[in-house]
Amino acid sequence: MSVEGQVFEITKAVTFEAAHYMGGKPEGHPYRSIHGHSFRLEATVAGTVQPGEQWVEDFAHLTRCLEATAAKLDHRLLNEIEGLEIPTLERVCLWAAADLKPHLPGLARVAIARPSLNERCELVLKRG
Repeated sequence: MSVEGQVFEITKAVTFEAAHYMGGKPEGHPYRSIHGHSFRLEATVAGTVQPGEQWVEDFAHLTRCLEATAAKLDHRLLNEIEGLEIPTLERVCLWAAADLKPHLPGLARVAIARPSLNERCELVLKRG
């Protein structure tokens, strides 16, 4: 069976811990106070098998890229990171995608989740 011409997606995830608050909420709102979460950052790379490599992307490279992005967020107050002043899952997902894209040309999807809350946000990137 040949993999030639087939489009595959590979996915890897890493975790990190971070705090945030939602400053625009009214006094007494629980999201207004600083609180922390365990996050799961996941990236999917799509494409055809690279000639001579027999894979879409080296999982070791994908892992290094994800770990580097997660390290920029780990044990940080997300509100203090440029672009995450309002750190909703959507914005964290978009921020992570922008950080990963230069290193992963086939980046097709980025997801950020708070597993303990069963919450997940997924960004599907346009191809091309």
